[in-house]
Amino acid sequence: MFSDHYGEPDSPSRDTRLPSLLALRCFEAAARLENFTHAAAELHLTHGAISRAVRLLEEELGVALFERRSRRVFLTDAGRTLAQAVGDGLGVIRQAVGVLRASARKERRWVLSCEPTLLMRWLIPRWPAFQAQHPGIDVHLVAGGGPFSFNSGIDLAIRRDDFSWPEHYCAEPLFAEKTGPVCRPEKVDTWFNEHNELRKDAACLHTRTRPSAWADWAMTAKQPLPRGLTQTFEHFYFSLQAAVAGLGVAMAPWHLVRDDLDSGLLTAPLGFVEDGSRYCLLSPQPVQPGSPQADLLTWLRAQA
Repeated sequence: MFSDHYGEPDSPSRDTRLPSLLALRCFEAAARLENFTHAAAELHLTHGAISRAVRLLEEELGVALFERRSRRVFLTDAGRTLAQAVGDGLGVIRQAVGVLRASARKERRWVLSCEPTLLMRWLIPRWPAFQAQHPGIDVHLVAGGGPFSFNSGIDLAIRRDDFSWPEHYCAEPLFAEKTGPVCRPEKVDTWFNEHNELRKDAACLHTRTRPSAWADWAMTAKQPLPRGLTQTFEHFYFSLQAAVAGLGVAMAPWHLVRDDLDSGLLTAPLGFVEDGSRYCLLSPQPVQPGSPQADLLTWLRAQA
């Protein structure tokens, strides 16, 4: 035989029923900040939404949680009791969610963003070696240059330090940038003189993605700029491919043409000079020793 006392207003089941989780989150933020406007901003809600949630929570519990005085709010004794309990509970939830997310990150594929030309001409040709050495590390390579956010699905990034990134980004140096003019070996006598200098009428290949490359090199190497015909290409890899095709002399970073130099497709009669910039591996947190990220960092430095 079942008793019907569980349906009474003062029954145990009614007393232990939890309020809305959203209402509790609104209350916890308002209690912690003692300000409905600041709580609304933190939770991306309106001031009215926070106020309604707190009011409904007070009505459901039958107690006042805040004293409202001169457009300010102060916790009551009941409010402090609930704030402590809700804060502790949300803290436990956040800790558990953090553990689960960390575990998921270890198992999921990482996304490594790399500047397009460096990705195409340096990283991808060497990537099979990394996969062979570290078959358990799953990394998805994507092309991207300049500023970015780790909130956009990127886990790691390789960038040249020619722009400012947020101070909380962790940067591990990979290698210094070295640049120099390159051309087809059979074109050396056409565009370089017997003193191993660029002729004034040498055909120079430029790129819109690094328009000052020639001027920066000339200043660093203390060389005069040629005044011959020029061609400008939309991307760095187009100007490098134009050099391979024999269209002129391109200003090239060593890492982007090292394979072409080794194969004999290109030559660098004047060598390369460091331009003061460097490439870095960027991450949202410091790379921990012994972690897969540390293995990747060690490998990248070895390839440099």
